[in-house]
Amino acid sequence: MAEPDVTPERHVYGAPDAPVTLLEYGDLECPYCRSAAPVLRRVVDASEGQVRLVWRHFPLFEVHPYALTAALAVEAAGAQGRFWEMHAELFAHQDRLTDDGLRAAAARVGVDPDLVTGPAAQRYAPAVQRDYTDGVAAGVRFTPTVFVDGVLFAHRVRAESLRTAIDEALAARGAGRR
Repeated sequence: MAEPDVTPERHVYGAPDAPVTLLEYGDLECPYCRSAAPVLRRVVDASEGQVRLVWRHFPLFEVHPYALTAALAVEAAGAQGRFWEMHAELFAHQDRLTDDGLRAAAARVGVDPDLVTGPAAQRYAPAVQRDYTDGVAAGVRFTPTVFVDGVLFAHRVRAESLRTAIDEALAARGAGRR
């Protein structure tokens, strides 16, 4: 199993130079990812710059028919500087991930709706494919899958268990408490 890539330039929530990285492989149509999203954000927000969240796409397209087009749409929004806004919008309206729903979500977050679906969004397919392939190589099989500083977080995404794993990662780095 390969160690997951946590390249800092890709979809970072929180301080880009935070000493601890939460790497999430997720699916925008997954109800468990939707439930995990606010928990992960709260943990990052409360970390005083000690933790960042990095998102990677792992669309379970065999189970979630709109996961791949949603991933392309959020990538297109990211190219317009609105990745996290679109990410939140798609989770908030997970029952509306058709092309029309994606265009409406884009308009709500200030993104050009014509760029998030169809041929315009296809240019982001290599990035989504790379995330998915990297996830498979890292042993990802379901979503959400979270790594804390490269170590698989084998628990349900809850704030307290995440904080414990973060404290362990900080201690291993000698960085002190979050």
